[in-house]
Amino acid sequence: MRRWLAGSAACGVAVMTARRCRSILAAAPGTRPWNAFVPFTIGSARELALLRRLYPDTGEPAPGVDVEAHHPDGVPVFVHRPSGPAAGPRAALLWLHGGGLVAGTAIADHALCGRLAVELDIVVVSVDYRLAPEHPFPAALDDCAAALAFLRDAADELGVDPARIAVGGASAGGGLAATLAQRDLDLDRGAAPLAFQLLIYPMLDDRTTLRRPAAGVGRLGWTPRSNGFAWRAYLGSRPRPGVAPPYAAAARRDDLAALPPAWLGVGALDLFHDEVVAYGRRLAEAGVPVEVHVEPRMFHGADLAFPDQPGMRRFRERLVAALAEALAAGPVAPEL
Repeated sequence: MRRWLAGSAACGVAVMTARRCRSILAAAPGTRPWNAFVPFTIGSARELALLRRLYPDTGEPAPGVDVEAHHPDGVPVFVHRPSGPAAGPRAALLWLHGGGLVAGTAIADHALCGRLAVELDIVVVSVDYRLAPEHPFPAALDDCAAALAFLRDAADELGVDPARIAVGGASAGGGLAATLAQRDLDLDRGAAPLAFQLLIYPMLDDRTTLRRPAAGVGRLGWTPRSNGFAWRAYLGSRPRPGVAPPYAAAARRDDLAALPPAWLGVGALDLFHDEVVAYGRRLAEAGVPVEVHVEPRMFHGADLAFPDQPGMRRFRERLVAALAEALAAGPVAPEL
């Protein structure tokens, strides 16, 4: 089944200034709105350092969720499990945080992971992967692969059905989820294939840095300046029109056949709009079940900055419904 939604609009929200960021840093540690930096743009090491300081370094588990920390192969992961008893093995989501491949923490997404775990009665495993430029490609992807291997190996211990494991993420995390699904398909180590890809305004194509965005697109949330800085940090050099290293950018892959079913969501004003829609179209052409949702009047990260806005609630409802449908489908895997 292939479903397509689209929309377009304009938005007039002002970009956060460095002065505003400094005022947030001056706030009491427990009162800093971590998502307030969403419109912040980066283009230098100094600005990156400021951005990283805005992410929380501690986080409380969501109500009704037990959180355990593990370190498979030295990679920090957090396992979010509903506190109540399970009727049987649960589905699972391997969650990869955003931050442009250069910032972000798994702890910053504790609340989101906990809500998904409780609402869908699933296990959510979040990954604190290494960041560029200190750790360029393929460090982050290697960490995500190690976390996926851990989730599969510990499925019985965690109460997870290995046939119902999805991978997902937002922004850079969505891009990593897409490349992880590609690499996992190619390796084919005999494990049950991934059940689903949840790609929330994913960072898919380094070549977007080589194109001028349409008028009004990419002015908020994640700008061309930020995108160029992040891809250079991750790749270790400027993006080029030619071939990039395998699995560095999901959109570079020629053959998308046999990848897991996917949901892709993006805003009409998001810098990633064109690359997300193009990737969704290519998945559909390759025979992969896919839904692409384009939210009108939405810029990159607007669902975090304005979670109570009706369009942002609708966006969240769509992605949660897609994940619920995907992980509820199919039989529970037999014991091995």
